[in-house]
Amino acid sequence: MEQYVITPAAGKRLIAKGIAMHPEIQKVLHGSGTMVITAGTTNGYVAEEILAIIGGIEEFQRNRFFRGITVPPSFPVSAGPGAGGDGKPHGDVGDIIITDGVWQKDKMFIDVVDSLTEGDIIIKGANALDMNRKRAAICVGHPKAGTIGIALQATIGRRVRLIIPVGLEKRIFGDIDDLARRLNSPGMSGPRLLPVPGEVFTELDALQLLTGVKAELIAGGGVCGAEGSVRIAVSGEAGQLKAADDLLNSILAEPLFSLD
Repeated sequence: MEQYVITPAAGKRLIAKGIAMHPEIQKVLHGSGTMVITAGTTNGYVAEEILAIIGGIEEFQRNRFFRGITVPPSFPVSAGPGAGGDGKPHGDVGDIIITDGVWQKDKMFIDVVDSLTEGDIIIKGANALDMNRKRAAICVGHPKAGTIGIALQATIGRRVRLIIPVGLEKRIFGDIDDLARRLNSPGMSGPRLLPVPGEVFTELDALQLLTGVKAELIAGGGVCGAEGSVRIAVSGEAGQLKAADDLLNSILAEPLFSLD
């Protein structure tokens, strides 16, 4: 068994590499069908890894691929690009739509959602992760439930596959449905919380898919840039451990996410 400390940024890169090799993703990239990568910070890494496969990565700007993000209270959003009226940064890059392995650069999610059918894929990040039940939830600020409200029309209405890449630093405790019930009650403030059905995909899933190891979360935290990090133990056969070591050493120095 070997141990590794993975920062949130490295975790996003690891998840993205795993998502790009996901069997269902590969079917769409090298076959037929449509995949939607909705704007989000983790999904920005996913988009990079997928565009590196099909082409177009040089035209993609990851640091603006989000609709809204959480930043420290002291973050100078008013002077930065994309600062919104709510005082928080907002991205200015649309969603990534890939049909039959080709990036449809002139389209956004809203343009294709009604045409998605069974076998198509929506990739949507999350804000809360219930590790025990492997469920995720999304913070909602839009009065019509935002992007996830649109996505559920397809995933529930037409059995479009929903894949949810989410980092282990977003783990929560307690009943996610009870949390949502309380946060969504009249009189509460702040974003609402929407638990969503879908395939949750974390760093642990990425390691298993890419190398075959068993990966476990055993500790977390750190300082000097390691805040929010997770400590993961991996076990397996010698070849699997070597593959995991090579993979992790290739992403452990991933720079912190930046708006610059």
